[in-house]
Amino acid sequence: MNRTASDAVRGDGPSRGEISATAAREAPYVPLRDYAMIGDCHGAALVSRFGSIDWCTFGRFDGSPVFCRLLDATRGGSFAIQPRGAFRAASRYLPATNILETTFHTTGGAVRITDFMPVGRRKGAGMHDYVTLDNRDAVVRIIEGVEGRVPLRVTFDPTTDYGAHRPTLAAMESGVTSSDGTQLRATIPFRVAVSRGAVSEIELAAGDRHELIVHAAMTATPREDVEDLFRTTSEFWKEWCSYIRYSGPHRDAVVRSALALKLMTYAPSGALVAAPTTSLPEVIGGDRNWDYRYCWLRDSSLTLYALSVLGFSGEAARFRDFLLRACHATYPRLQIMYGIDAEPELPERTLEHLEGYERSRPVRIGNGAHDQKQHDVVGEVVAWAYLYKQLGAHLGSNTKAFVAELADRAAEEWEEPDSGLWEARGEPKHYVYSKVMSWVALNRAATLSRSLRKKRQWRSVSKEIQARIEREGIDPVTGSLRAVFGEDDLDAALLRVPFTGFPLERATFEATVRRVVSELAVGPYIRRYATSDGLRGHEGAFLLCSFWLVDALLWLGRRDEAKQNFTQLLDSSNDLGLYSEQIDPATGAFLGNFPQAFTHLGLIHSASLFELRDDAAIHATDAERAKRLVGSTAGPLAIWNAFRQSGRIGRFRSSRASMMPGRSA
Repeated sequence: MNRTASDAVRGDGPSRGEISATAAREAPYVPLRDYAMIGDCHGAALVSRFGSIDWCTFGRFDGSPVFCRLLDATRGGSFAIQPRGAFRAASRYLPATNILETTFHTTGGAVRITDFMPVGRRKGAGMHDYVTLDNRDAVVRIIEGVEGRVPLRVTFDPTTDYGAHRPTLAAMESGVTSSDGTQLRATIPFRVAVSRGAVSEIELAAGDRHELIVHAAMTATPREDVEDLFRTTSEFWKEWCSYIRYSGPHRDAVVRSALALKLMTYAPSGALVAAPTTSLPEVIGGDRNWDYRYCWLRDSSLTLYALSVLGFSGEAARFRDFLLRACHATYPRLQIMYGIDAEPELPERTLEHLEGYERSRPVRIGNGAHDQKQHDVVGEVVAWAYLYKQLGAHLGSNTKAFVAELADRAAEEWEEPDSGLWEARGEPKHYVYSKVMSWVALNRAATLSRSLRKKRQWRSVSKEIQARIEREGIDPVTGSLRAVFGEDDLDAALLRVPFTGFPLERATFEATVRRVVSELAVGPYIRRYATSDGLRGHEGAFLLCSFWLVDALLWLGRRDEAKQNFTQLLDSSNDLGLYSEQIDPATGAFLGNFPQAFTHLGLIHSASLFELRDDAAIHATDAERAKRLVGSTAGPLAIWNAFRQSGRIGRFRSSRASMMPGRSA
């Protein structure tokens, strides 16, 4: 496994070397590798290996965080539980759950912290509904003495307005109240510190147990309710995982990726956020810091592919509803991204008062790229509709009409320059991948349409696109695809071209892969591009593109190389199985927003390809591969019916009906 510099000092996993509590608290920033995510499919929190919650949003991923030390070690605020002396720390998720367990080992004993955000179904939801979820706007932390005696220091330090203000705290017998409404309910005493925050210093003996609940509003939550919330949340995640269809050799990594993706799903709308964080830098000290707490439409077909091959129809249907609502919100204009409730306006602004992770300014909220023109998005949405239809779903007349209009738009606009897949903030160019995706829009729409006139029209334009790509999109010297018409630059997105069904000559793709490996690869890691994009510094390797190289090698029949790269990428996750957006190939340090949905989607896609043994299946389109991996022409609903008939419906023992998990067909 690649390690950060701090990993080399501390060691890895249960054998990590000792560090002092003071050093852990005073270190300006924790490496991103040392974080875990917990959540309730509404908001999310990042918990460091050293017992500190350094990022937490309640209710909405894009809301103002209660703790944001992640973005400013001084002003951000956190909720920390740590031994007062030297300790070793090890974290893990409880099997098949998003419940985090951290154990601190000291010379005097050991303590365990269990962290989770309660999850359950909303009142009135069907008994098998996994997507209509309730949220408690809460983080539960359970502290237990394992052996010996361990002195602990607990610090509760919330903020408001992204760390711009600190609420007034007051200690009570049952916890801490905050003037902003955030509350801490605890079974240990607190005092308001002279400096800031509220502090409790306790000593735990083996068998001792204390419960702490951070909540957006005060609620009476006695001990028995905490135990019930834990049991129900645990059963929810285990039952959800039991429906994952993948049973290949990489099941652990696939299950963890699926659990991470589920956590990044916004239950009220079905949107999938790119990441639960904002402004984590793509290069330390640079300005490549973006807000990823929104839903990109280009993720649509890859998301549906992953959900379908894993066997999750309820999530697929909810994402469909979100996608169509978002598209109609700006009709006839189509944006590349929308807010998690389909909001079209995502104004970008800078938070000047925050220094940024590892002092990487600026810290941004909102995303100014939301109004860029990117032709690939049209192709992705049409490809999503085609995949959904291939999986047995019914496309209503309104959806079919919308697809036809998107194809007409692709036919009209494909010759115009755009900002490209990577959202360059310079002048628009004629990106080859954008042209390929315009071809995809026309090709899939022609297949779906019953109008002979439209079929002929779209296929005629698609042939024009193909001819121009062959004429201007292939480098005459290397024989590889170019990033931009008439230029010699390279783009890792070109690794995806044969998987779209675009009629690419094998020799051209071989030359493209050869050049990508030569110019963009560092071991198994692939950079998106090597040219200047007008921003300071050079970003790390893009992990999604690294999985795309695995796919490309499989497409070329180089299975051993693909397996070697895939194994190295699996080893490159943190020890909890999570990935960021990018990685520093030299040190293994994570870069960019974390965890990253795109990376986990790429892992699932690559793992599914290894299940296909013949070239014809690998060379098919994503829709055809998904249909084959699902096992028949049965759509998502039929898949669920098969589970139901086989008696795999789970039973739940929770006494709180409003929090009982379930599954949606």
